[in-house]
Amino acid sequence: MHIQHVNFVSPKTWPSPLLLFGLLACLCVGFLQRLYDSLTSAHRELSPALVEEELARACSVTQGKEGRLCYYLGASRDAATRVIASVSRPLASHVPVEKICQRLSNTDTQICQLKYEQRLWDLSSAGLNKLRVAELRKVLASWGEECHGCLEKHEFVSLIQEKAPLHIHTADL
Repeated sequence: MHIQHVNFVSPKTWPSPLLLFGLLACLCVGFLQRLYDSLTSAHRELSPALVEEELARACSVTQGKEGRLCYYLGASRDAATRVIASVSRPLASHVPVEKICQRLSNTDTQICQLKYEQRLWDLSSAGLNKLRVAELRKVLASWGEECHGCLEKHEFVSLIQEKAPLHIHTADL
């Protein structure tokens, strides 16, 4: 009988727990990736000042968990601390957003505790018709929307289909 030796990886070379436990589901990665994509498509060269300006502009319209992320980064008006430079300099130098978020989470653990919620809704009309009205209301409430004067299910379904392009990001799909 032949015994094979298994080479164990030393703990120093293990991947970070953030990578093992869902860095890709981290809201920071999705938000900064969308910001980076919009910056690189609109501008040829990036500077930290440009990134800070666009981050402040993006954070001025965010709400919910992305608004909370902006608060943690210091990009919102009511933020107590400002760590925008630790985002703008690496982003302007084209550092991968996963690495930026990993560095940010080393300084503030709350940043990567914000995660995208699992969205398992089938937003086709057939999928929405299978949901109850209470579940349709929850979909609208999660987007910060409300259906005023909706009495029947088809009114909720049509409003959700109308508002879906505004609230669904590619990271949510």
